[in-house]
Amino acid sequence: MAAEVLASGGARVTVYDSMPSAGRKFLMAGRGGLNLTHSEPLPDFLARYREAMPHLRAAVEAFPPDGLRDWSAALGQLTFVGSSGRVFPKTFKASPLLRAWLRRLDAAGVQFALRHRWTGWDELGRLEFQTPDGPIVVAASATVLALGGASWPRLGSDGAWVDRLAAKGVAVSRLRPANSGFTVAWSELFRDRFEGQPLKGVALTVGAHAVRGEAMITRGGIEGGAIYALSAELREAVLGIGQARLTIALRPDLDIAALTTRLSGTRGKQSLANFLRKAAQLSPVGIGLMQEAAIATGRPLATLAPAELAHLVNAIPVQLTGVAPIDRAISTAGGIALDELDDRFMLRKLPGVFAAGEMLDWEAPTGGYLLQASFATGAAAGRGVLRWLEKS
Repeated sequence: MAAEVLASGGARVTVYDSMPSAGRKFLMAGRGGLNLTHSEPLPDFLARYREAMPHLRAAVEAFPPDGLRDWSAALGQLTFVGSSGRVFPKTFKASPLLRAWLRRLDAAGVQFALRHRWTGWDELGRLEFQTPDGPIVVAASATVLALGGASWPRLGSDGAWVDRLAAKGVAVSRLRPANSGFTVAWSELFRDRFEGQPLKGVALTVGAHAVRGEAMITRGGIEGGAIYALSAELREAVLGIGQARLTIALRPDLDIAALTTRLSGTRGKQSLANFLRKAAQLSPVGIGLMQEAAIATGRPLATLAPAELAHLVNAIPVQLTGVAPIDRAISTAGGIALDELDDRFMLRKLPGVFAAGEMLDWEAPTGGYLLQASFATGAAAGRGVLRWLEKS
């Protein structure tokens, strides 16, 4: 995106990419349907960036969700708003959009140097690259670093840049997994039976933070959209005290009184699981979670009174014991401290060097917010370079 803005402003641009082809992580983002952005009102949209919002506001306002949709349409990829408010190309795929984008960049004169891994600067301030033909140096009038975080390193974002910038005095927060799963010490019976099962229409709470959505039981823990939305709070608790307490409500639209009434009926010859399934419309995996919680307290589910069962339905405690590895996280928290950048996205300590995307210290939930901010900060860095070149 920075290259497109720069080329349209008349600059000669070369994109150096360590991978054999461009946009590999972009293609991964579209593997399950390319969620480009979100349709919610801009004030609510901006709030998703939490404490980073003041630093990202101008960039996102200059290239907002509607602007991203127009940009996609201009590349022949019309978009639509899904039932969740998320925005997708009508093809659902990333590859047609990427191909059209690369054609447009090529027509604008943007050059691509693939299999060029940036390794730092030499003593004259020139960029150093390792290539299949050996090391090279490049003198640039300005540089945009868009090196990503450290999630999915096999796609090119391995976080190797952290030490290079830190050596130049740039403050960089430790890279941590974001939008990641968490580990839970499930019983063997629960794990074997419910691995891969979804929890739908649940409400998840940690501390004062709550979200509704879906989650997925994994063999070693739990993941999914609702978990990702709470991942910052959950991660900081796990990293700080070694664990986090997540509370799951299976029927968040029913209060305890209504649930107690439903669960006070005669069970007859039904198994407890069948009774819970019919009386409270609980899924087998939800009932399994209740069994896990009851066993942990030493009181089997069958011994609980209707009011106790009703309370448990919407207050299942789940102890998270660890964070999934960063190389499997969807995105990364941490990175270049935002106050290291001026309003052009230029590093204050490295004049002529700009940074954009996930290597900056911000995080957001899935739902289109990650790609939107990456596009918007890339465009902002491109505009910043043009302003820099005008004054140089």
